[in-house]
Amino acid sequence: MIIDKLYDDVAKKGNVCVGLDTALEYIPKHVLNSHENIEDAVFEFNKTIIDSTYDIAACYKVQIAYYEALGMEGFRAYSRTLKYIRDKKVLAIADIKRGDIAKTAEMYAKAHFKGEFESDFVTLNPYMGFDTLEPYLPYLENDNKGMFVLIRTSNKGAEDIQYIDTKEDKKLYNVVGEKVNSLGKKYLGNCGYSSIGGVIGCTHQEEGAQLRHNLDSVFFLIPGYGAQGGTAQDIAAYLKNGNGGVVNSSRGILLAYKKREKGEKNYGECAREESIRIRDDIFKAFSKK
Repeated sequence: MIIDKLYDDVAKKGNVCVGLDTALEYIPKHVLNSHENIEDAVFEFNKTIIDSTYDIAACYKVQIAYYEALGMEGFRAYSRTLKYIRDKKVLAIADIKRGDIAKTAEMYAKAHFKGEFESDFVTLNPYMGFDTLEPYLPYLENDNKGMFVLIRTSNKGAEDIQYIDTKEDKKLYNVVGEKVNSLGKKYLGNCGYSSIGGVIGCTHQEEGAQLRHNLDSVFFLIPGYGAQGGTAQDIAAYLKNGNGGVVNSSRGILLAYKKREKGEKNYGECAREESIRIRDDIFKAFSKK
């Protein structure tokens, strides 16, 4: 199961997932000005970030919206970025948050697990129902793929739906998490976690330990670090023996160069230093538990 590689990579390299949410305004001007088209500029920026971090990043998360917004050039940069990550023998998460059903979901699964947009994991939204996940399951069995299902996210608006009380006297996100955990038992790796993971925002520390206990086989993709207010201390509650989750940081890593005088010329080095800082902060926080 692909989750075993992710688990092993976390054990070797730490919990950092580098988010390649690459907006044009994030790219240093000298990179933009050195190319005649957007595709090459975006890919060069991403390639430099990857080259600077692949030995310390457990995985990369590529948010498709940033590339869709750039039209066909963005799609080509997206495809090249995914291929480059996987050529480096690092896992790529396509952050697509699809949530449709039936034939439409089949086409989404094919698009992101095969062909030019092939990734190792995808993010999915189950709030239309768990039949949103079904078309992806054969790829877990036959093609060594995985998914991260939205359970409880880090945005303030999550409370509008995910925190609704159910007839079981539980919050809706708890019920969704239990269903994800149950479904995932069919796709367990040797590490004890499932190739069906969950997206769990780290800005809710008070619930972290309970979620980690209840969702024993769910590997967590943890957004919310840094820009959304999550801290290393928050994250420690979501891990078990330092593993069982990866922590996504996008702007904090991509824009690290802006914190250093004349950092634009060394944006890759700055991204590496920030990734190491995050990794080490998480390790220190967990070690104190």
